[in-house]
Amino acid sequence: MTTSKTLALAEKLIALSSVTPDDKGCQQHLIDRLTPLGFVCTTIACNGVTNLWARKGASAPLLVFAGHTDVVPAGALGDWQSPPFIPQQRAGKLYGRGAADMKTSIAAMVVACEEFIAQRPQHPGSIGFLLTSDEEGPATDGTVIVCNMLKERGEQIDYCLIGEPTSAHTLGDMIKNGRRGSMSGKLTIKGVQGHIAYPQLAKNPIHLAAPLLSELVAQQWDAGNEYYLPTSWQMSNIQAGTGASNVIPGEVVIDFNFRFSSASTVAGLQERVHAIVDKYDVEYSLKWTVNGRPFLTPRGPLSDAVACAIFEETGIETELSTTGGTSDGRFIAQICPQVIEFGPPNASIHKVDEHIELRFIDPLKNIYRRTLENLLR
Repeated sequence: MTTSKTLALAEKLIALSSVTPDDKGCQQHLIDRLTPLGFVCTTIACNGVTNLWARKGASAPLLVFAGHTDVVPAGALGDWQSPPFIPQQRAGKLYGRGAADMKTSIAAMVVACEEFIAQRPQHPGSIGFLLTSDEEGPATDGTVIVCNMLKERGEQIDYCLIGEPTSAHTLGDMIKNGRRGSMSGKLTIKGVQGHIAYPQLAKNPIHLAAPLLSELVAQQWDAGNEYYLPTSWQMSNIQAGTGASNVIPGEVVIDFNFRFSSASTVAGLQERVHAIVDKYDVEYSLKWTVNGRPFLTPRGPLSDAVACAIFEETGIETELSTTGGTSDGRFIAQICPQVIEFGPPNASIHKVDEHIELRFIDPLKNIYRRTLENLLR
């Protein structure tokens, strides 16, 4: 059976069933590992969420490792080949909920720090950890709380490396230097309910919605830029009717979402949607929810340090990407000028039988250690 310090720590964390927002003691175990290294650890609890801010050193630059100890629910336990919270090595892979997203990354970060500090006890700069148990959930009491605390204290993060599973096919082939923003809208168009045999006595909101929805679908919201694909607008739900086939509904509700690039703004997209809907003779209401704004780290010291570490360890020329969903990088980017995400392959995340290949675990740790060496020298 394969074993290493990183693997052993990953297995210990996977065995703690930390489904959002319950940390299940993961962060306390990490505190026990970090404190002997000289980290000053602070736990910030908020509405059932556990957050950890740990820092070693007081000088700049400050490199922070960030991530989440929470995992998504396992689902039907009978669908798993082995229990999701009993880590198991099988056919060259480590199985368990959180193996890829992202307990192995956290274990690799901690062991990387242990090795780096043992080799360079008088290293320049500072190292930090920002961990939460609220990334997979609403994300309202997690990383954003710690970021606000650091901002109030005037504590500056220079570089942040988040352990999200970013690799596509093999370890190191992709890192994220940004993420698209996410904004949802709920558009309600009013009509007049009535008998379907007497349409002149009613007003069908579905018919009213059709031409304006067609125009929204046809819009090119922006052309993207060097790092981002063009902004995407997608409808996710359309709800109308009583369930009867002979009743014209009184309203139709359309849920939609923007995944938008840094080429657009929240205000600009909202204004354009309102301008299109206002062209049509409809009574409507529109409620907006901004789930996250886009962030971008152009090529620079952090992306170069991670890319160099990947090449030194694997021989792979990594690709910068801004694809995928939102992450806590959207909060950290508000207080840190350089944010990069890098972790193991993501093909099994949130799935039954989530796993990471054993052959990637120690190289992942080595890449994190090499990044430390590249930046704090």
